[in-house]
Amino acid sequence: MISSPDEPIQALHAASELLRALASPVRLGIVRELSGGGKHVHELVTALGVSQPLVSQHLRVLRASRIVTARRQAREIEYSLTDDHVAHIVLDAIRHAQE
Repeated sequence: MISSPDEPIQALHAASELLRALASPVRLGIVRELSGGGKHVHELVTALGVSQPLVSQHLRVLRASRIVTARRQAREIEYSLTDDHVAHIVLDAIRHAQE
């Protein structure tokens, strides 16, 4: 089912904001990497092959959208997904693009 007349417009706006927050190859890559569990920035930098400032910038967007959470561990911060729903969306989109 795509939509119904009874569906609140707020839900459509929220879904639109979620997709907008994911609309970047780097952010999709971050979510893909975090789907396997929490990671530190340096691990994301290595996995994605992009600079640390770029990863940090995209993590800020994902945190602001409540897609990613951060937890301090001594001198480092571990990032993880808020829930698995977003990982399913991203992984399915990547699989679909590869078909």
